[in-house]
Amino acid sequence: MIQLNILSGKKAGDQTIVRRFPFSIGRGVENDLQLDESGVWDRHLTLEFQKNTGFNLSTSSSALVAINGDPVQTAFLHNGDIITAGSVKFQFWLASARQYGLRARESFLWALIALVTAGQLALVYWLIR
Repeated sequence: MIQLNILSGKKAGDQTIVRRFPFSIGRGVENDLQLDESGVWDRHLTLEFQKNTGFNLSTSSSALVAINGDPVQTAFLHNGDIITAGSVKFQFWLASARQYGLRARESFLWALIALVTAGQLALVYWLIR
């Protein structure tokens, strides 16, 4: 998962978590992230994930996008890249991983240890008798 931190515009300070790809960004309502800002096209750019290469950004044919100040049409994204689309700036960031609870596994392991210990004590008692 990735996280887009919006740095400027009407939605400045918002964070968007991206869970599915391709992820489209633009002014139109059909986009996954809708940005109603000046200079943003109806379908401005798309983020895709490719197993071998990572995260890829591709723009519409005439849309202007810059990554870290350099204009691009397609590019591979790295953690912390600043993307400028029209008048909006946002940061590409790897989202925090979800931490799953381990209470059930830990309880099972402690019960197994207690069972093995009780078995060993019973075996020692049986051998001594």
